[in-house]
Amino acid sequence: MRATLDFLLHDWLRVESLTARARFADHSRETFAAVLDTCERIAREKFAPANRTADLEEPRFDGEKVILPASTHAASRAYVESGMLAAAQDAALGGMQLPCVVEMAANSFFAKAGVGLGGHMLTSGNANLLMAHGTPTQQRVFAHQEFAGRFFGTMCLSEPQAGSSLSDIATRAEPDGEGADGDPLGPRYRLRGHKMWISNGDHELAENIIHLVLAKIPGPDGRLVPGVRGISLFIVPKWLVDEEGALTGERNDVALAGLNHKLGYRGIPNTLLNFGEGRYPVRGASGAIGYRVGAPGEGLKGMFHMMNEARIAVGLGAVMLGAAGYEASLDYARGRPQGRPIGPAGKDARQPQVPIIRHADVRRMLLAQKSYVEGGLALALYCARLVDEQHTGDAQAAKDAALLLEMLTPIAKSWPSEWCLEANSLAIQVHGGYGYTRDYPVEQHWRDNRLNMIHEGTHGIQALDLLGRKVTMDGGAGLMTLARAVNATIERALPDALLQPFASRLAQALQQLGAATKAAWATGVPEEALANAVPYLQAFGHVVIAWMWLDVALASDRDSAAGQGRHAACRFFFRHELPRIDAWLAVVRDRDDTCLSMQDAWF
Repeated sequence: MRATLDFLLHDWLRVESLTARARFADHSRETFAAVLDTCERIAREKFAPANRTADLEEPRFDGEKVILPASTHAASRAYVESGMLAAAQDAALGGMQLPCVVEMAANSFFAKAGVGLGGHMLTSGNANLLMAHGTPTQQRVFAHQEFAGRFFGTMCLSEPQAGSSLSDIATRAEPDGEGADGDPLGPRYRLRGHKMWISNGDHELAENIIHLVLAKIPGPDGRLVPGVRGISLFIVPKWLVDEEGALTGERNDVALAGLNHKLGYRGIPNTLLNFGEGRYPVRGASGAIGYRVGAPGEGLKGMFHMMNEARIAVGLGAVMLGAAGYEASLDYARGRPQGRPIGPAGKDARQPQVPIIRHADVRRMLLAQKSYVEGGLALALYCARLVDEQHTGDAQAAKDAALLLEMLTPIAKSWPSEWCLEANSLAIQVHGGYGYTRDYPVEQHWRDNRLNMIHEGTHGIQALDLLGRKVTMDGGAGLMTLARAVNATIERALPDALLQPFASRLAQALQQLGAATKAAWATGVPEEALANAVPYLQAFGHVVIAWMWLDVALASDRDSAAGQGRHAACRFFFRHELPRIDAWLAVVRDRDDTCLSMQDAWF
């Protein structure tokens, strides 16, 4: 996978050109390679050996603390010591000022070697949110300590009764008496409520855990404001700290209510947390101490900063789990003898068996995996490159990058989550019966990857966001920006005799997508338009990945084995995968009401 990463970074995305910008001026291709080398080594030496142990020895709660295997602690320490928590931060904060695209490429090694270890993505996202929306004191006391690895972070959104419906959360936050507004750490509140599905909600991997919690502040009548307007965001540390970030020794009123036992991703404890139940009274009273981030009622604005970052990271994690399965099944197919090739007279039993990679159907499954994994990796890195353009490009380039990134974020999260999971399923199939046993790693890859269609916004929610908001915002400005980018690739590919058929097919697919989008909203009735949002998401994603493959093929030589492999994967995707969009877009275009009209009693 390293060779693929190097190709995508340097030959396709030309990341070395970023070093001409002031923020990245101290870097070079050599420094980027050194970071990748270090992360690849740590992932190989610390994460990969701990991965199976973390899967088999689930987190457990002894009544006082969560117990994790020693190898998990060692892997986490190695990651913290690598400096990757602050990789993209200013040098003044101990950061490397790495481009986001290089940071994500480096982190991909950890996702591939042991995605269920550490949960450092949440810590980085938590700290980045505070750097964007917190006060200077909140940044210094909480975010800087997270970048240093002293504190780890979480995001606390869902509740047992609300799930993804954040407008229905019931956690309350009430001002903590006189002088609360003058606390140097921010306006101080007491929180009471329950949060569910909190990854890394309790552990001993760091000195402190910083929870970012969504809660509602009661109105003047004491009632919670309905809907999302009343949601605010709060910093709730497990252990209270002073204004210098030192632990005071006082436990906050945040209690672990239980651990969720998961299908996969088992190394990261997933928790139910109770805030303010009185198990750990603070200063003689119940209620967890929390410090408001930003203005009242603007909690989702801040939290979406973290969620959007997490969604791209989730997509990359799904890609790398797909990559792990692909590499395992490719290695197995090359070494597993079984069957004989079909010749003019059929099979000759007198001939020795051949490796199963000689069989066309096995090659089909491997090609599908390659097209999903490397296409998904290209998309994730392209989105990360847009982040760099958004923050360091000129004004127009930054504006276009921000708009394009907003359009692509639902795809970057959802497409790899679905299709790299399918890659893992195909990896099991290549192994045959062995793939269904714990003797081989591919069954764990599938179990781990199955989470990615659920967390950080389910598949259905991403679909509603894409068709219900993203493609219609600003009069379709985002969709038009995407179309211009796709058409630019098509124009470059049309003169190439080998790629011209694919360029023409992509142009047709783009037209189909636009027509279906208009048809879905033709009546202006959201219920009708959104009834088939998931098929729309699937078709949209396939069009985007076809674009990625065409653009990657343009950058690939045709003389090397690697280049020929990329061209074959491009050809496979256009011939075997892109035709799926016809059926998906048909139900969108016709506003098919089969699912909408189905009634409960008929099931």
